[in-house]
Amino acid sequence: MAISNNIFSRFRHIILYGFLLAVLVFALKWLQWKFLIADNSLEIYIGLIAVFFTILGIWVATQLTKPKVHTVVVEKEVLVAPADESAVNETELKKLNLSSREYEVLQLLAKGYSNAEIAGTLFLSLSTVKTHASNLFVKMDVKSRTQTIEKAKRLKIIK
Repeated sequence: MAISNNIFSRFRHIILYGFLLAVLVFALKWLQWKFLIADNSLEIYIGLIAVFFTILGIWVATQLTKPKVHTVVVEKEVLVAPADESAVNETELKKLNLSSREYEVLQLLAKGYSNAEIAGTLFLSLSTVKTHASNLFVKMDVKSRTQTIEKAKRLKIIK
């Protein structure tokens, strides 16, 4: 503390002179800024308005291009067979008038076998399996293997 007092008393005039110069520079800069604003006020206002409308335009553009997300809830009735009814519906099976081979092909289709695998399992030619599958499509009034399996499960003619 004694050292700082000693330094302050020694360089008191220099420190005071530096402080006065700093206040003078601050005052001059403040006056320069005041005159700068007064001289260029129109340009400053135009610039501020341009910045405002630029920001407004960017905001509007982001609002217009934002994807509209609509949540749609779709309710679909799903038929679930009770677990205790694992028996085959014989009446529906008789209505379809399926031959025993066609019924065997249907069961293997439901298990996910390909035509070649069905032919190998039942000891038939590939064209015979295709004929049986085509007959299934006609008799069950469907157009694809998936529809055939779905309808057979719905009618409870396969497990």
